[in-house]
Amino acid sequence: MLIRLPDVTDPATTYERLRSQYGPVAPVELYHGIRAWLVLGYRENLEVMRTPNLFSRDSRRWTPFLNQEVPADSPLMPMVGWQPLCVFADGADHARLRSAVVDGLAAFNRHGMRRLVTQATQQLVDGFANGTADLVRDYAEPLPMLVVSRLLGIEPEDGPALVEPTLDLMRGSETAAASNAVVTRVLEDLVQRKKVTPGKDLASYLIGHASALNDQEIVEHLRLVLVAAHQGTVNLIAHTLRMVLTDRRFRGSLAGGQMTLPDALEQVMWDSPSISIVPGRWATGDTKLGQVDIRKGDLLLLGIAAANVDPEIRPDLDTPVHGNRSHLALSSGPHECPGGDIGRAIADTGIDSLMTLLPDMALTVPGPALGITADWLTRRPATLPVRFTPPRRAVVPRPAPTAAQPLPPIAEPTGRPAAPAEPAPERSSGSWWRSLTGNR
Repeated sequence: MLIRLPDVTDPATTYERLRSQYGPVAPVELYHGIRAWLVLGYRENLEVMRTPNLFSRDSRRWTPFLNQEVPADSPLMPMVGWQPLCVFADGADHARLRSAVVDGLAAFNRHGMRRLVTQATQQLVDGFANGTADLVRDYAEPLPMLVVSRLLGIEPEDGPALVEPTLDLMRGSETAAASNAVVTRVLEDLVQRKKVTPGKDLASYLIGHASALNDQEIVEHLRLVLVAAHQGTVNLIAHTLRMVLTDRRFRGSLAGGQMTLPDALEQVMWDSPSISIVPGRWATGDTKLGQVDIRKGDLLLLGIAAANVDPEIRPDLDTPVHGNRSHLALSSGPHECPGGDIGRAIADTGIDSLMTLLPDMALTVPGPALGITADWLTRRPATLPVRFTPPRRAVVPRPAPTAAQPLPPIAEPTGRPAAPAEPAPERSSGSWWRSLTGNR
């Protein structure tokens, strides 16, 4: 009997059972009885990612699409329905579309972005009441949206309303299509507004890029950046905060100076990648992968979480992987995520700022009781309830930055790549992690 992937409640155990039964490539079932291949092996995932001539990103090749077997309201559609996006293109089309996104992201002012993260963190902490908070609901979910929506050019007051629909359209829920429509409408309005009043933001950059994207292409790429950056960073922040608050090995290593916060983020991307499964790739012809016969038009799901714990490359999962960035959390090959350093910067700055403001945070429940929020594509802590001593200063809610309080989130288009993101700042002797072990 095939595993029906959307119904899986314990992905890690399921992946290993599939690996032991089928090897590095396993058959699975999706919604409406549609079948696909889940790629579990690290090497096999790399092969799929790096050979677009065999495994295309163009979902119009999918046999169930060609046979009209996928309902228009299927929960799969927000993720696999073809759109004029670089992630659904190959060759010259991919190069044209991706260049606009890569150039736009490269133009972000990293210093301005870090200031925006710090300011958003202060705003959220000011809203915590009575020395308690849920760091998932109250921090990890809203923080990336406050930052990413500003970078795209969305008005500050509109960003928070996009948190839930952006999360929902990735869940494969019955409301995913409706949530996708909400996000798309906001971005369509944004593009029309920026045509009249351009600014220093990604929407304006895409409108004016030499690749000459049309309106639909601009909207779809803004949606791609918004969803990927928000969802990925939410999960990265939540998983890392859980590690900071519960994992004694992490605490000891960090307090002893052997693991920096950026190193910790990479460890999380190995062990708990923000996106567990990426649909997908479509076979351009009959081929073999991991000794499995793949037919033309078959869908392959990239099993990122499974590949990162493949025993062939990580026989001992308890051994830290300091400084090793060869995980697949950001994919590889021509479709590797171009904004990985932005997500890292938001998470790194956000976590450090939060722990500096609230150095004595502690969970109010035992770690094992935290629970997990999971769907077939993502997985993160369900809740992180904490208590802390409120900051000594008076708590005065701060409004989100407005046009009258501008930050320079994106540089003027120059045609030249922006300087690489600055390294994480040196931590002072009074840094938050010393408080984790009582070494003040």
